[in-house]
Amino acid sequence: MRYLTARVEPAADAFHPLGRELSAEPSIEREAIHHVELLDDETVLLFAEGSGDRDRYEEIMRDSEYVADYLVSGEERWTAVSQFEPTPLARRTLELQRDAELVVETPIRFDADGALRVTYLGSDAAFRELYETVGEDADVAFEVLETGEYDPSEAPLTRLLTVRQREVLEVAVETGYYRTPREATLEDVAERVDVAPTTAGEHLRKIEERVFGALVA
Repeated sequence: MRYLTARVEPAADAFHPLGRELSAEPSIEREAIHHVELLDDETVLLFAEGSGDRDRYEEIMRDSEYVADYLVSGEERWTAVSQFEPTPLARRTLELQRDAELVVETPIRFDADGALRVTYLGSDAAFRELYETVGEDADVAFEVLETGEYDPSEAPLTRLLTVRQREVLEVAVETGYYRTPREATLEDVAERVDVAPTTAGEHLRKIEERVFGALVA
């Protein structure tokens, strides 16, 4: 089995009929998606996590013509199960996941700008069909970040990184760059991976930004 990690940036309400309204609401933070499924009645079941003003979230869901039902649990950081009418693109994508035997690794995290970082599991043929369905839609920016053989023992956080970033991180850990007190310099890391110290530093800053961003999301 193979994996494909992509950065998916839908325009407006391309994936969720309330995407624009939820993203624009300053009192609500969309944290993660833990499960999404197209039901037999052609509605979508979504299990998501959010934070902020739960009452405002419930108000948006209650007033929407697209939402058939919803349930929210928790206070400042809460989970929500909702059933709603999908957008055309969401329906096509979920049908593809079902018919082409694509599996989405969860949770799906939101980047700071609202884009999704999604890892799909499946075959190269299924990935090509996914790209044809989503990647060519004018309402979605679909950027493939990495693809390769899926290793179930690999931590999901490491798939946030490119192959080169993982190599730099492994060297930094092995040489003691992250130990206290520090046992290696940036120059030591750079020499091991055969790049300039400034390039090694840039790699490590990007690694830290992605990993720490995912941990606090």
